Amino acid sequence: MKYVYIAVFTPEPSKTNKNLLSVRFPDLLDYTSGTCGDNLQDAIYMAKDLLCMCLYQMERDGNTVPTATSPQDIKIADGEFISAIDVDTEFYRRLNANKAVRKTLTIPSWLNTEAEKAHVNFSSVLQSALKEHLKVAEPVGK
Repeated sequence: MKYVYIAVFTPEPSKTNKNLLSVRFPDLLDYTSGTCGDNLQDAIYMAKDLLCMCLYQMERDGNTVPTATSPQDIKIADGEFISAIDVDTEFYRRLNANKAVRKTLTIPSWLNTEAEKAHVNFSSVLQSALKEHLKVAEPVGK
């Protein structure tokens, strides 16, 4: 599933990092306290990771995913700002669920003999054929 939630960014400057930002998702305060980043780019990266992991776990556990609040309804304090964060839990699921699963299959004996003579990697051929048949690709990063 693809989702878009509004994140609230709060500057948290310190002696060692004047660009530090904390990030929270008002719609998910019951599920997570938030995250932070060393700068805006890092904070957005961390926000996407937290949001996707949280929503993925909710889907996996069969919990109802809360409806995202409209940006105009988000209350922020002075100095804070908001940004829409989008995630794809299906992409996250495929990226993080890449463990091997054993499957038993049946093929004609003559085909097995020919494939073994040609040193065919059965797992690789089956994976390629399934991806082509299902019109799916390996997640980026794999």
